[in-house]
Amino acid sequence: MTVGIVGLGLIGGSFAKAYHAAGWRVLGYDRDESVLSFTQLADAVDEPLTMDNIGTCELVLLCVRPLAAVEYLRQAAPHIGGKPVVIDCCGTKRVVCAAAFPLAKEYGFTYLGGHPMAGTQYSGFGHARANLYHNAPMVIVPPDFDNIELLSRVKELLSPAGFGSFSVTTADSHDEMIAFTSQMAHLVSNAYIKSPTAKAHKGFSAGSYKDMTRVAWLNAPMWSELFLENRDYMLRELDGLMDCLMQYRAAIAENDGEALTQLLEEGKKRKEEVDGR
Repeated sequence: MTVGIVGLGLIGGSFAKAYHAAGWRVLGYDRDESVLSFTQLADAVDEPLTMDNIGTCELVLLCVRPLAAVEYLRQAAPHIGGKPVVIDCCGTKRVVCAAAFPLAKEYGFTYLGGHPMAGTQYSGFGHARANLYHNAPMVIVPPDFDNIELLSRVKELLSPAGFGSFSVTTADSHDEMIAFTSQMAHLVSNAYIKSPTAKAHKGFSAGSYKDMTRVAWLNAPMWSELFLENRDYMLRELDGLMDCLMQYRAAIAENDGEALTQLLEEGKKRKEEVDGR
């Protein structure tokens, strides 16, 4: 079995290590040739992925930013053929799926949108690990929701990664949800750490500070691209958050303990509801 992986950073590198450990032949491509060379020295990639051998793969994973995935797929589409299943692993789905589904139909290859719900605040192959996806959720955006045979095949092809669950959705629903569960968390964390008080936090911080600031350390160009591609849902979430914050601010400014307590109780209750407690 052969897997082709485009982009050998944290996401693609972790896939490469997982599939190589499972005994698959791993073909890799990265625009930085030094990264590709290192992955081969690290025994994660067997050979370079090229337009000549991409059609030999059972699975091709696009582990790059959305616009880069679209650009690569447009170049590779005439060479893929009917054998591989192509899955992108981008953080937003509408941009990629809008371009990829027509390309797949035109050139006769199988494509699905995908998003592995795992990662760290770090990037690059140096932080990749074979167990990154163990028990993590995987989101799939298929071309046909009634094709159970294809979904079963995809689960089998992704089994070396060790995902714990699979969710099937549309590109639009994915982007709406990911604005809240991932993108807002990164943006708020990044804004929170800009407080002048942060420079003097040592000795005064514990778990809550670490939890709140973990994803403030991010790949700025990548997240900027993802935020802007999903700006409609991001703006909706931002507007809602700012409305809530202004309510807390008003209660504190007015020294209104009753109103502040109610707001805090509402937030606690919402947490209990969404976590099923």
